Amino acid sequence: MDFRQLESFVMVAKHKSFSKAADYLYLTQPTISSHILNLEKDMNTILINRSNRKISLTKAGEILYEYAVNLLNLKEDAVYKLNQYKGKIVGSIEIAASTIPEQYILPQLMSEFNKEYPDVTFRMLHYDSQQVVEGILQNQIDFGIVGAKVPNNQLNYVELIHDEVFLITPATGSYANLKEPVSLQDILDERFIFREMGSGTRKLVDSALRELKLDTATLNVIAYIENTEAIKECIRHGLGLSFLSKRAVVDEIQLNVLRALKVKELNLARKFYFVYHKYRNPSPLEATFQTFVSTYFNK
Repeated sequence: MDFRQLESFVMVAKHKSFSKAADYLYLTQPTISSHILNLEKDMNTILINRSNRKISLTKAGEILYEYAVNLLNLKEDAVYKLNQYKGKIVGSIEIAASTIPEQYILPQLMSEFNKEYPDVTFRMLHYDSQQVVEGILQNQIDFGIVGAKVPNNQLNYVELIHDEVFLITPATGSYANLKEPVSLQDILDERFIFREMGSGTRKLVDSALRELKLDTATLNVIAYIENTEAIKECIRHGLGLSFLSKRAVVDEIQLNVLRALKVKELNLARKFYFVYHKYRNPSPLEATFQTFVSTYFNK
């Protein structure tokens, strides 16, 4: 048993895929398979179920997994302390985010962290808020930034910043004369573009409408689109209106191509959260990043 075998085992267990583990570790899939087979030979037991093309851990694999993670963290701790002694911190941080934090919060955080630790690299993953939480609970994702809390006693949420979602319209035509705040009654007959199910923005709007005994299904929804940039272009070309974070349309507002309007009856204020597993032991570098993000906006 060596660290390369343990790294391969942990990555296969984490991603539930030999090919994804190979991509993450920059190895070939046969090499990953060889590491697992040799580890199983050393342990004299089967660690991974491979039936029905579905990867899962056997009972022996579940027992080894926790020890493997701790051993790898101990190794990283030693390397971290030695590098710290030599004045150089290296490693990789993996973080997943929903659309708005991915585009408008994470770049700032990564840039500032990189100023202090220039040899640290990042892997940014795009998921909606629900997928981020599910990935963390399944040990597939280390950290996440989301625009909606999904209650779970295994998760820690750290409040980062406040945000507000607005009705986004073209800045020309009849919309140029709309007075803010607009009345919900005045826009109910408009065509709407909505984010996908699972996004924090969509959940916020759905919840606000439900408080008024309204449902998204009763609106004239012309499209469901995941990409914020695509939604903005659709609004510009007259396809419909949408609800987006004002952070996403700052440039378009300055260029006078889009407007961001408050809707009188809807409370669309929210917060963004840094989320991680409460009971997972982070590596020293992950713990450093965790502390950095948790305190960055409170300086």
